[in-house]
Amino acid sequence: MPVNKLSWMVGGPQGSGINRSAEVFAKACLREGLRVFSNIEYHSNIMGRHSFYRVRVNDKPIRSHVDHVDLLLALDEETLFGDAETGPYETHRGHVHEIAPGGGIILDSALQISVDRMGRDDIRLFPIPFADLLKEGVGRAGVEYNAKRHDIMRNMVSVASSFALLTLDTGVIIDLLREYFGESRAQLVEINEAVVAATVDFMKAEFGNTFDISLTSIDRDSNPIFIRGAEAVGLGKLYAGCSFQSYYPIAPSTGESEFLESVQGRFPITVIQAEDEVACINMAVGAAHAGARSATSTAGPGFSLMSEGIGLAAMTEAPGPVVCLYQRGGPSTGLPTRHSQADLKFALQPGHGDFPHIVIAPGDIQECFEYTFKAFNYGDRYQMPVVVLLDTVLANSHWTVDELRADGLEVDVGELFSPNGAEPESAAYKRHVVTESGVSPRSVPGDPGGIFVTTSDEHTEYGKISERIENRVEQMDKRMRKLDLMASETPEKDKWTLFGPETADATIVSWGSTKGAILDSMRVLDEDHGVIVNFLQIRLMKPFPVQGVAGVLESANKLILIEDNFSGQLGDLIREKTGIKIDLKILKYDGRPISQNEVEEAVKATIKQDSGRLVVSHP
Repeated sequence: MPVNKLSWMVGGPQGSGINRSAEVFAKACLREGLRVFSNIEYHSNIMGRHSFYRVRVNDKPIRSHVDHVDLLLALDEETLFGDAETGPYETHRGHVHEIAPGGGIILDSALQISVDRMGRDDIRLFPIPFADLLKEGVGRAGVEYNAKRHDIMRNMVSVASSFALLTLDTGVIIDLLREYFGESRAQLVEINEAVVAATVDFMKAEFGNTFDISLTSIDRDSNPIFIRGAEAVGLGKLYAGCSFQSYYPIAPSTGESEFLESVQGRFPITVIQAEDEVACINMAVGAAHAGARSATSTAGPGFSLMSEGIGLAAMTEAPGPVVCLYQRGGPSTGLPTRHSQADLKFALQPGHGDFPHIVIAPGDIQECFEYTFKAFNYGDRYQMPVVVLLDTVLANSHWTVDELRADGLEVDVGELFSPNGAEPESAAYKRHVVTESGVSPRSVPGDPGGIFVTTSDEHTEYGKISERIENRVEQMDKRMRKLDLMASETPEKDKWTLFGPETADATIVSWGSTKGAILDSMRVLDEDHGVIVNFLQIRLMKPFPVQGVAGVLESANKLILIEDNFSGQLGDLIREKTGIKIDLKILKYDGRPISQNEVEEAVKATIKQDSGRLVVSHP
């Protein structure tokens, strides 16, 4: 009987409370000392369409999802069989085919669905009377049942039935509710507790300990964090001293700004919802020139509108801003709530003309926090915009981490103007003075002698408009030298990392959130299939770490590129910068993130067949 290894899913209509059910289930498992990874798939409309939430539980660290489901909580028939009969607007197969052999389905007995209809004889059904258990629980609490008021507590039936099958103590659920509601709403806790108790009693009487998977609590010394990537990015901004954030609501970036809004007053940050993304970037550029550590966050369509503002920041040598780009399915409106890694080339050239900017791509929760922090140092030190390239998986998934490490993270504001420095006090301040490094000392408003002008047109050292040939060449060379400086000063460990043994059957090359599925698959590929791989994760995309990356790739036995986009954009960048072509590609672009088992199967097939381009999709 498997213990502490579970893939759990809840599915139902959008707006039916699957988020709350999944979050309570996940947090309760975390309280029991288990490791949890969870992610949600939801439709881009507001209410009604099918959504589902995965929660993967393990006694070891996990960083990704798997496609099979051990226990499915189906809140409606569509979750089981899809909606092929409801019209052409949306069709999906449902989730019955994803249930692992020996797995189970918890569903409302009112649906009157038999095992025969499943078309499978290797799974179990656990029908439970949701409405009756809810009424019984509310009655046990001595309260008159009111469907309109109490129906939301069906979430407790969902979670309690799962806990009962998995033999976990439901007391942790009640503890979570007490923390959530507080003493002022103690009666709500009592009612929910009664609903949980009624559900557990029913499950024990009806099914006993008959499910093949169980979860047991683990005593741990640490108190781990359960956190989304969007929150880790927000914490990185706060820790870096970001004092201004602009945004316009757009999935999947909005959660980060909402998090920052929720802490205004406790932290010295101003968060402004602007009228559009054009205003967002211009506000952030202005705030950076005014002395604030500033940022803005958006998704692909909003980033499209920021192009001119990013060029403005580079031309005027603003200290930043930090622009967080959360990738989603495109082009145009595309797949607003689905996953993609297809904006890399766009981030590398987000405007017209040649100009310096930095692009970094975190791959997990720690990196979301750490490299968002470092992005502000890069912006200040090299006086250019910094793009932090994120995606839907990083934004919306929850990871279990022991801590967010801040070792060595110190604020670096770069070279500042001083009237007592090299420039005599009587001389006018040259904001764009040509230097060997390319960095001109910058002033902060209020600095004596630091008043300056600048413009989006080409300008002189004093910031005055000039179209003189010699000046143009001088200023362009000066600005672009800053990229070379950044590349020379940044440690290799911040640019890329090679995971696994130095010598391997194949070297996987990737970036961003695919990191989790790749790392989770490496041990299984080795222990279960005898395939030894290592993994080159590239984080710094511009300026590109040519020598370090080329050194790893040239020593590899076989190269396999894995990306969540159609064309293999990182592979194109590597070939452009190093001359090395990666012929073996594993690509996914159906709007869903790549899973651990998809990586395992695709890598085995690619090595065996030596195939050139393998497209992964899991309908």
